[in-house]
Amino acid sequence: MGEEQLTATFSALADPTRRAILARLAKGEASVNELAAPFEMSLPAISKHLKVLEKAGLISRGREAQWRPCRLEPGPLKDLQGWLDNYRQFWDQSFDRLDLYLRKLQEGDDNGRKS
Repeated sequence: MGEEQLTATFSALADPTRRAILARLAKGEASVNELAAPFEMSLPAISKHLKVLEKAGLISRGREAQWRPCRLEPGPLKDLQGWLDNYRQFWDQSFDRLDLYLRKLQEGDDNGRKS
């Protein structure tokens, strides 16, 4: 994942309204009106959020007659998951080492009590 794409993805995901829009689109295509329904904001405000998501490549908009459905584009999220997996590996290894250390400490305490 390129640095610019990573920044755009994180920036788009930083807003709770945009995350809610993505969660809705994960269930299927929706119109701008459908996406705006749960929010107490104007259609132009929702459109601005959609433009940020579209610029980050997280959504696309189609054209079917008068209806312009929005759909989730999973590519950037998949790329982000790959980037995060590197850090998950680090934390898993760190927790495994901590677990091993705690077991050794516990074994030492158990040996001390048995004497």
